[in-house]
Amino acid sequence: MSEPSTKREDLNTELEDLVATSDTGARKPRGIPGKLLVSIAAAWSLFQLWISSPLPFMVGFGVFNSTEARSIHLAFAVFLGFMAFPAFKRSPRDRVPLLDWILALLAAFCAAYLFLFYTDLARRPGSPTQVDVIVAVTGLVLLLEATRRALGPPLMIVALVFIVYSLAGPHMPGILAHRGVSLEALTNHQWLTTQGVFGIALGVSTSFVFLFVLFGSLLDKAGAGNYFIKVAFSLLGHYRGGPAKAAVVASGMTGLISGSSIANTVTTGTFTIPMMKRVGFPAEKAGAVEVASSVNGQIMPPVMGAAAFLMVEYVGISYVEVIKHAFLPALISYIALVYIVHLEAMKAGMQGLQSSNPQRPLLRKLIGFLTGLLLLMGLSFAVYYGLGWLKPLLGDAASWVIAGGLAVVYVSLLKLGARYPELELDDPNSPVVKLPQTKPTVMSGLHYILPVIVLIWCLMVERLSPGLSAFWATVFMIAIILTQRPLMALFRGRSKVVNDLLHGLDDLWQGLVSGARNMIGIGIATATAGIIVGAVSQTGVGLVLADLVEILSMGNLMLMLVLTAVLSLILGMGLPTTANYIVVSALLAPVIVTLGQQNGLIVPLIAVHLFVFYFGIMADVTPPVGLASFAAAAVSGGDPIRTGFQAFYYSLRTAALPFLFIFNTDLLLINVDFWHGILIFIVATIAMLIFAAATQGWLLVRSRWYENLLLLLVAFTLFRPGFWMDIIHDPYESVPPAQLAEVLNRVDDNSYLRMQVAGEDDIGNPRTFFLLVPVPDGTDGQERLDNLGLGLIQEDERTLVDMVNFGSLAAELGFQFDQEIIEVMAPVDRWAKEWMWIPGFLLFGLIVGLQWLRQRAHAPALP
Repeated sequence: MSEPSTKREDLNTELEDLVATSDTGARKPRGIPGKLLVSIAAAWSLFQLWISSPLPFMVGFGVFNSTEARSIHLAFAVFLGFMAFPAFKRSPRDRVPLLDWILALLAAFCAAYLFLFYTDLARRPGSPTQVDVIVAVTGLVLLLEATRRALGPPLMIVALVFIVYSLAGPHMPGILAHRGVSLEALTNHQWLTTQGVFGIALGVSTSFVFLFVLFGSLLDKAGAGNYFIKVAFSLLGHYRGGPAKAAVVASGMTGLISGSSIANTVTTGTFTIPMMKRVGFPAEKAGAVEVASSVNGQIMPPVMGAAAFLMVEYVGISYVEVIKHAFLPALISYIALVYIVHLEAMKAGMQGLQSSNPQRPLLRKLIGFLTGLLLLMGLSFAVYYGLGWLKPLLGDAASWVIAGGLAVVYVSLLKLGARYPELELDDPNSPVVKLPQTKPTVMSGLHYILPVIVLIWCLMVERLSPGLSAFWATVFMIAIILTQRPLMALFRGRSKVVNDLLHGLDDLWQGLVSGARNMIGIGIATATAGIIVGAVSQTGVGLVLADLVEILSMGNLMLMLVLTAVLSLILGMGLPTTANYIVVSALLAPVIVTLGQQNGLIVPLIAVHLFVFYFGIMADVTPPVGLASFAAAAVSGGDPIRTGFQAFYYSLRTAALPFLFIFNTDLLLINVDFWHGILIFIVATIAMLIFAAATQGWLLVRSRWYENLLLLLVAFTLFRPGFWMDIIHDPYESVPPAQLAEVLNRVDDNSYLRMQVAGEDDIGNPRTFFLLVPVPDGTDGQERLDNLGLGLIQEDERTLVDMVNFGSLAAELGFQFDQEIIEVMAPVDRWAKEWMWIPGFLLFGLIVGLQWLRQRAHAPALP
């Protein structure tokens, strides 16, 4: 065997071990234990498919309530965690030691305790027996050990700190002190109720996350991962710095089927990083591009590393709303990363790879693209309105007709793909690389897009639950895995039906096992993160954190946001995406809400959650823990710390976005109509490209220092035009609170009042905060005040809340009896803030003009 081949095999083994250690479990036992391990993993996948399907309700068997399902889910996770993850690096990997068998069975029993004794526990809520306490303590200890094995020490240490904090409350110093929790109360809260380990986070893992991970695993086993990479390279590889641009797009598409930034980095990086190095990228920059694009895959809808489904539960809005708000920043961030790669290629004078596509004029390419886009849009409208017309006509038979139509489309796409050569995984280290042709590459795997379309259709159009949507998409994916090989072979005239079916069954089995093994860490992580959530609800530590950040920030709003971002970054270190979001949202989102209200920053809850989520996932990039950076460095051969810093530099745009959409929620498409949304997308994209040019120090030519500062100023103006307009003209006028009814009479519908209110917090301490109050319907001011559900009384010169109607808008906003309204600020007529875009674009034009003149001055003279 040749030396390069041996090195390649060693690298592949090292990468597989890295992903296994962090995601799927590094132990691969032989013999009966190995078969048992994969069989239990497959059984877990089948169990999750069963409880997500309508079948249990149709046959009246195997129906589990949410608590029972969570209990079984965690039992599978911890059992496989002890089986698949060795205790230490030196522990055996080809067999399961006896101690691990005992720990696995004991942990599974403790996790399944709620299912096995559900009726008994329901009869004595809040009154645990001694056996209950022993089981709960044992379960917590074993869960922490499973967490250490599957995810490393960080999450285990954080959870342990919160357990100790709960028990040692009265002995804590200063503001950290609280009344304390007994061992019995802690175990009951954390293990025997749905407030801690078996809370919302584990519920989302059970109901939604597993099926999406399984769907991604099956899609990858079917060949979609290779297809996405090949398509990206065929489209972009021949451009300047093309492999890096293709890496960004491929990682974005792989993010649809991967819930792990590390797995995403390794999956696409083994192919893209050597390609990038070939066209001139240094090892660290090649790895950094892959890391930045892979981590960004976790913020890209529709799955967002499963955080999207948790946001539905924590924020209290629909899944469609979450996707709507998260989509624009994620898309802008990806577009900017492609541009950053382009600028890097420009600075280094790089070229693309050799293309196999026939050369066509730009106009023909543009016409071809627009024709395809128009056909796709026309087909989408036809399907949408056609189904809307067919459903009432067909009644109960509509589902069967739609399924039959989908099957026809699937077979037609397979027949179309069979005309083109089968895609093979190229060796990126081979001496000659020629890019695949675009048309044959795209056509050969169009059927892989169908399950994704089914998933998005069920979520966005049919408005099915995420769990049911993932179930139907997974069922369709299973059908594809079983049938694509026999049908493709049949269409190519070389059918071996039995062998092809057996191959498909093997792919399905591997997909079920792989999906479950990918879920081990996520299932354990969501359960352990539940300990932190439970401690927050039991001890009130959220208020302590808010006080701590307020003291450190000295009341400065921007410093408060920076501190929260840094804390999110620290808490996210070493955590998978799902656990990462649970931890930062439970601990830090309330901090921004509380301190923001006190300082006049009133932000929608979804913006706050996206803020902490963005900085939480940045931990996968940032040294010294950035696991994705270490994975990329293992592929590129570069230094992992330098790769991490370079990736963080590329990710500055992702770090800037949360601050921008906190102050300008238009970027999240909140209260924005369709055409205004399109305009915001265009301007925000231009702004992010300008920001990227400023941070890279290159636009048309290398920028001078003052041009970089001016570009940053332009980007800020385009992102947040309201900042300058507020300086020119205050958006609110102060009105005495006694005139609230008069103000409500003269303000426009669909506008908001800002009110400063003095009252008490949850534990009786005085506080002052701001509320954003939407103007309710009504013919006059008094009727609007009544519809608001707020009764006021004048006491000397003070305006006090005398009554808050139950279930009213005022009650939802947080008004309470005996609060004092200190100030009312009513909106005033002024120019639209978007007018500030004009001077921003004029300044940008000036900078472009200066660089164009320098570019012409240095251009070689024509002979």
